[in-house]
Amino acid sequence: MSDLDTQLRKFQKELSAGTVSLALLAVLAAAAEPMYGYQIAKRLERTGEGVLSGKQSALYPVLRNLGAAGLLESHVEPSDAGPPRRYYRITRAGHDVLREWVAAWRATRDSVDSVLEGLPA
Repeated sequence: MSDLDTQLRKFQKELSAGTVSLALLAVLAAAAEPMYGYQIAKRLERTGEGVLSGKQSALYPVLRNLGAAGLLESHVEPSDAGPPRRYYRITRAGHDVLREWVAAWRATRDSVDSVLEGLPA
């Protein structure tokens, strides 16, 4: 792997740390019903254009952290097709935090876009 590849991977890892939490809260805020991990991963894959970049295993620690922070609640239900599934739902506190994170994301995105304006793609 070249030094350029290494630097890109490092940048992508650092960049994705907060964006995955933001995307997870957004998916659950838009959901009509609680969702289990695989459903969330598939929704992100379909609509998030690579937010998780094929790393579904990264989803579960983030879900646990968001739950521990009181932003999600979860419950376990038996499954006809295998082991029990843990379902997640965003809490009122999660909705409040999501609003703040969305505002921070948009301000950061706009600021970075204005700095990058005019650079070749």
